Amino acid sequence: MPTRHTASVFARLRTYFFAGVLVTAPIGITLYLVWLFVDFVDSQVEPLIPARYNPETYLPFSIPGLGLLVSIVVLVMIGAFTAGLLGRWVLGLFDRLMARMPVARNLHSALKQILETVLAQKSNAFRQVVLVEYPRRGIWAIGFITGDTVGEVQNLTEDEMVNVFLPTTPNPTSGFLLFLPRGGLYKLNMTVEEGIKMVVSGGIVTPPDRRPPELQTQAIIPSVSDPDPSRNETSDAA
Repeated sequence: MPTRHTASVFARLRTYFFAGVLVTAPIGITLYLVWLFVDFVDSQVEPLIPARYNPETYLPFSIPGLGLLVSIVVLVMIGAFTAGLLGRWVLGLFDRLMARMPVARNLHSALKQILETVLAQKSNAFRQVVLVEYPRRGIWAIGFITGDTVGEVQNLTEDEMVNVFLPTTPNPTSGFLLFLPRGGLYKLNMTVEEGIKMVVSGGIVTPPDRRPPELQTQAIIPSVSDPDPSRNETSDAA
């Protein structure tokens, strides 16, 4: 009996230990990453602040986040300046100057277009999670629609194509750009954030099925063993 009781106590302590790890690990890692980012920004910005304008010159201690605060204020001021007539003229002059530089113009144009798309929300980029059959029949992967396919790629195909970004695990910032027929995609009800979490976790974090209960028991995707050749004609899931 004492041995069984001791084993029960150790099992309970082990359970409490892992529960504590699950609670504190995400909080600790998040705070640590935030601290690294703030410290990096401070180390890059604070040396640029004149000593007489730096509060740390008159204080016996440092102020964490001072460089980040200064960066935010500077960005707000730049945004307010470029919103005016003079600012737009200066910005246009800089764009024309960059367009004359052989190497920098391509990089500047690509970065500007990506940032305008993501930050200014001029399109529905990364607003829809889809299921695509990749890299072969019977294997499915999670992708994100980044927009409608236009230009030469669309003109060469008869189907209506869409741009799909297929991220890699566990680093979702790298991946593949696929041009797929719209009819070959299965739209998922999960949000973009849930899709990214599922990719990063390698499928450990799986969002629930939010479809009506009567639809959750109906299989939309045919089995790979289905001999019907028309199975490849997929359609959007409701």
